[in-house]
Amino acid sequence: MSRLSIETPGKAETVIAGLYRDIERRISASPPGLCPVDMSLSFLRLCHAQTCGKCVPCRIGLGQLTTLLEQVLDSTATPETIDLIEKTARVIQDTADCAIGYEAARMVLQGVQGFRDDYLSHVESGRCLFGWDHPVPCVALCPAGVDIPGYIALVRAGRYNDAVRLIRKDNPFPTVCGYVCEHPCEAHCRRSMVDDAVNICGIKRFACDHADNTTPPDSAPSTGKRIGIIGGGPGGLSAAYFLSLMGHQVVVYDQRPKLGGMLRYGIPDYRLPQDKLDADIDFILSTGIEVHTGVSIGRDISFAEIENQYDAVYISIGAHNDKKIGIPGEDAVGVHSAVQLLRDIGEGRVPDFKGKRVCVIGGGNVSMDATRTAIRLGASAVTCVYRRRVTDMTALAEEIEEAQSEGCQILSLQAPDHIETDETGRVTALWTRPQVIGAYGKDGRPRPYDADQPLLRTPCDVVIVAIGQSIDAKPFEQIAPVVRGKIQAESDAFVPNTPHVFAGGDAVTGPATVIRAVAAGKVAAANIDAHLGFRHVIKSDVEIPAPHLTNMPACGRIELRSRPAEECVGNFDLVKCGMTEQEVHQETSRCLRCDHFGYGIFKGGRSSKW
Repeated sequence: MSRLSIETPGKAETVIAGLYRDIERRISASPPGLCPVDMSLSFLRLCHAQTCGKCVPCRIGLGQLTTLLEQVLDSTATPETIDLIEKTARVIQDTADCAIGYEAARMVLQGVQGFRDDYLSHVESGRCLFGWDHPVPCVALCPAGVDIPGYIALVRAGRYNDAVRLIRKDNPFPTVCGYVCEHPCEAHCRRSMVDDAVNICGIKRFACDHADNTTPPDSAPSTGKRIGIIGGGPGGLSAAYFLSLMGHQVVVYDQRPKLGGMLRYGIPDYRLPQDKLDADIDFILSTGIEVHTGVSIGRDISFAEIENQYDAVYISIGAHNDKKIGIPGEDAVGVHSAVQLLRDIGEGRVPDFKGKRVCVIGGGNVSMDATRTAIRLGASAVTCVYRRRVTDMTALAEEIEEAQSEGCQILSLQAPDHIETDETGRVTALWTRPQVIGAYGKDGRPRPYDADQPLLRTPCDVVIVAIGQSIDAKPFEQIAPVVRGKIQAESDAFVPNTPHVFAGGDAVTGPATVIRAVAAGKVAAANIDAHLGFRHVIKSDVEIPAPHLTNMPACGRIELRSRPAEECVGNFDLVKCGMTEQEVHQETSRCLRCDHFGYGIFKGGRSSKW
């Protein structure tokens, strides 16, 4: 009888596994701006190597597609070759026996259909449309176009004031973003090819916490133009800041008692302390901006009146209205809107949840804020109910992990059905309908559908609804076109069929992130300035340190530590601890300085990305 042995990976398997990990890192670090033809060919070759070769579509078809794509890159193809690529890919997609062949052909088909101009450019001129203009990944993915490698180098050199000055050239909310930014810049950090993305957001926070520069740059000479801005949130104040630096007289109107919008009335203090927010706002206002708070458009003053007073108007109202679920019992005593709850707390009206069982409905960042807030208000149990899977939640992964570590239970694949009440009309339970995750929808996420299971009853005393937000566009309907609750504006923020009205941020796109609101305000400021006949450019005279050559050895990423969960109950003290000087020096040393090496060297200057 032959003996069996425990199978262990051979040398070839180990090498292949390592290569797969390397490929995954390179894919995750792929920045926007890569040649789509080259990328399609690379993925096609990888897929071809994975096939078993038994069916003709994979064995012959994928090889033929590879040859055709090589002809495009070699500039030996013709426009008819592109048609042949599309036809061949479609045939393979329809006839391949396995998912490898089907997906490989579908990928090529989507590429040739979506980037046909790039294919033609290779055929007709022998070059890619992108040429040398490959962006630095972190800068390209930052909506505001902040010079990230530049300020990281400054922090490494201990020049914290200069680092903050450089950030403010493109983003007047450096401190706020250091605490609450969703850091899209880290998504394709090239450092991922070596080990892991640089903790860009943590470095920004360190710089702001250790800088003491409170003097704004000098404004340009007065232009004599007056600009009205409706909305004192991150988008409106960003536009006001840049326009003020350009020499325009800016007046901001906001309906709340204090400026800040959702930064103040939507983000809890444990994530963004009020004094940190006030520091950024005070800096912005120090440029000479006039402010009118407690003013509601349509009630205290009409939009037409504002429009007639100014040379240009920018509408930057936030998404402060909550959305209803539309289920029985939603109007019961004990049902709260997450937006209203967080706003009340921001204005000092703090509810008492001590000893109560709380259910939060929703899977976004607002639902996580409401969940973690309920824990701090003394709730005995907090359950977050979401109709999809946890992996489908739109909240930041770190926010979900923090909520769970603080004691929140996430009840996934449960759709709200109705809210149970007692004879006095108070909440007693949330009934949900179990779901099964299904086919992918147009939004790229799998859609849930009702499971063949009975309803689930979750006893609770409080239900917090956090399923989305909307804007109040009624005061602007007579002037600006409003479709599905959003003001219609062009890509340059100009509102069609108006003399000088602009709109951006949540008012146009719906609820978005802080950095996207900042970017919208920055773009609006540049286009308003151009509309008024000027071409001001915001510059920085900060000298960036030369790159160092000791950043290549693999090194672990520094993560911000959180206070123990038991210390978070009953208070709104800051949860995340910033980096130490030792940690920030190590983390800044990991930056590969893509602005200096590789394609980054071809990028000219450090002027703003408008």
